[in-house]
Amino acid sequence: MKVLTAEWLAKAEADWNTGGVVFRSRKWPDYDHACFHAQQCAEKYMKALLMESGKPVPRTHDLESLLDILPEKDEKWEALRPSLGVLSEAAVTSRYPGEFADKAAAKKALATAGQVRSLARKQLHLAV
Repeated sequence: MKVLTAEWLAKAEADWNTGGVVFRSRKWPDYDHACFHAQQCAEKYMKALLMESGKPVPRTHDLESLLDILPEKDEKWEALRPSLGVLSEAAVTSRYPGEFADKAAAKKALATAGQVRSLARKQLHLAV
């Protein structure tokens, strides 16, 4: 595995863990940040796949754009397209005043990130 791929994966796992922690917090659950970290997790896993395949890693946060250039994507990846669009949007809108993510949105965001994580880890031959 390339060194930079491993760095993308480490950052993706940090976002995965942080998203879960802020979602599950008993005292102060933070659904906005759960959505943000879910999107970041998915983005970094997708960029790890690009890095490992030798493709350029664009400076974008748009998950659907990343999906378009992923190597070795199959119908499982393509089935995620609508959810990736929602995840990209949720991560941005909930970061500004007047917009707030609720528990259901955060749960869906984390589920989508989990699907991306699982698919990417399988492609990279890592334990899921």
